[in-house]
Amino acid sequence: MQRRHALTLIAAAAAGLMTTGCASVASATGTADQGPPFRTTSDAHADKLMLMGHDAVAYFTQNEAVAGNPAIQAEHLGVTWRFASEANKAAFLREPAKYMPQFGGFCSNGINYAVPWGAGGGPNTWRIYRGKLYVFGGQSSRDQFEMDTELNLQRAHQYWTSEIAGSNPLFVRYKRLVFRVPHYQSDAALQAEWEARRAAGTLPVMPGGQQVVPAQP
Repeated sequence: MQRRHALTLIAAAAAGLMTTGCASVASATGTADQGPPFRTTSDAHADKLMLMGHDAVAYFTQNEAVAGNPAIQAEHLGVTWRFASEANKAAFLREPAKYMPQFGGFCSNGINYAVPWGAGGGPNTWRIYRGKLYVFGGQSSRDQFEMDTELNLQRAHQYWTSEIAGSNPLFVRYKRLVFRVPHYQSDAALQAEWEARRAAGTLPVMPGGQQVVPAQP
C-alpha cells in the first residue's frame, strides 16, 4: 500500500511538472556530465542564472568564489553565465567545457545518491578535482563526499548518465527520495561516520591547495 501510494505521488508530480512546462530541457553539446539539466536561480538581471551569479572561470584562476558582474554575462546551453571581467567571459566562451561545473551545478553529493538537489551553500562550497569543478550544498556535503571521492564520483557519474542527464530533475528527485539507491545512508549516519573517522585520524587528506586537487601526473 505504501509503495502504491508513493508511485501515485510520483505520477502526480510528474504530471504537474509536464503541464506547467517544467519538463522541457535545453539541448546540449557539452560533455556527458556538463549538459542539462542545470541548477539555476534568478535575479533582476537573469532568469536562468548559473552558480548563483558566481564567475565559473574565477574558481580556476583565483581559487575562490567570485561574484560576477550583472553587466558581464553570456548565454550558453540555454542558461546565463556571469563573470567578474570581460577577460573571464572571453576565456569561458573559448573553452566552456573547461570551466562549467560538473553535474549541471547541482550538489555533487546529491548526485551521488541520484538526487539532484540545489547546491544551496553552493558556489561557496566547492572543489576543483582533477581539473573539474564540483559544487556542494554545504560543508558537510563536501566532507561526506570526500570520505571516498573516487567511489562517490564513480557513482555520481553513473547516476547522472543513466537517470538525470536530459531529464526533469524534480521528477528524478521525487523518485529517488522514495526509492533510494542501494548505498543510501542518512545524513545523520554519514555525519556520524565522518566524526568517527576524524576522531580516529583516518579521513583522507586532499592534496593540492585548499580547494584545488591537481590533475594526476
